[in-house]
Amino acid sequence: MSDNWVVQNLENALSTWNGYLSEIWSLITTTPQNFRGGTIWTVIQNINTAVQGVGLGLLVLFFVVGMVKTCGSFADVKKPEHALKLFVRFILAKAVITQGMELMLTIFTIIQGVINTIITSSGITNPNNLALPDDIVSAIEDCGFFESIPLWAVTLIGGLVVTVISLILILTVYGRFFKLYMYTAIAPIPLSTFAGEPSQNVGKTFLKSYCAVCLEGAIIVLACIIFSLFASTPPDVDSSMSAVNQVWSYIGQLIFNMLVLVGTVKMSDRIVREMMGL
Repeated sequence: MSDNWVVQNLENALSTWNGYLSEIWSLITTTPQNFRGGTIWTVIQNINTAVQGVGLGLLVLFFVVGMVKTCGSFADVKKPEHALKLFVRFILAKAVITQGMELMLTIFTIIQGVINTIITSSGITNPNNLALPDDIVSAIEDCGFFESIPLWAVTLIGGLVVTVISLILILTVYGRFFKLYMYTAIAPIPLSTFAGEPSQNVGKTFLKSYCAVCLEGAIIVLACIIFSLFASTPPDVDSSMSAVNQVWSYIGQLIFNMLVLVGTVKMSDRIVREMMGL
């Protein structure tokens, strides 16, 4: 690492970005069961098991309400075909509640397979690290004391912006894990709506929303892959410009690419929901 303070500041900002981008890549390929050693998943399992009692109570309620709304009279319930239909619906709804955890894990595993396929097909096992070009380093080191003063301001602002963008990016990805855990914890309650025909749309919407959260990982991976391809070629900077203009041009183009990545990641939820018609 260079002894120049300006260079060090820029390299530290890029190092922060590279570290968070690598962590994001690791998070996307991590299952909820293994995240943070599995401690959080154990608690979520306990909550899901406890909430199943509430879900089974609501199961009966939605079943009765659905039966009242769909049957014209009590005589309809006596019909074998109608009674069988109600019985099968009740059994299936109960199975969805009691086996809801396995159902959601199966959905996650399928979508995780899609994510792994995208990573394998891209040939990028890890995102490319950003590095300060040697031309920029040389231009900065050749500056005198007074010429370095505006460089300090530029690098301070640029380094701060890069750090803030990095934090926004990592928090967005962590937010996806929070949503996965919350969906899994309360799953028995919305899944209980499958017991009644009039209320089953609530359960369908819940499962679609959960699938959308899982698919956010695929959008995030695609965004990181595209950014890595951009990062493999450093921004073009005119070496005939002054050091301040070179650094400003480099940081500006870099921040623009970072903002595009962050914007795509933050909109991943909306993108997937539009794809699924939610």
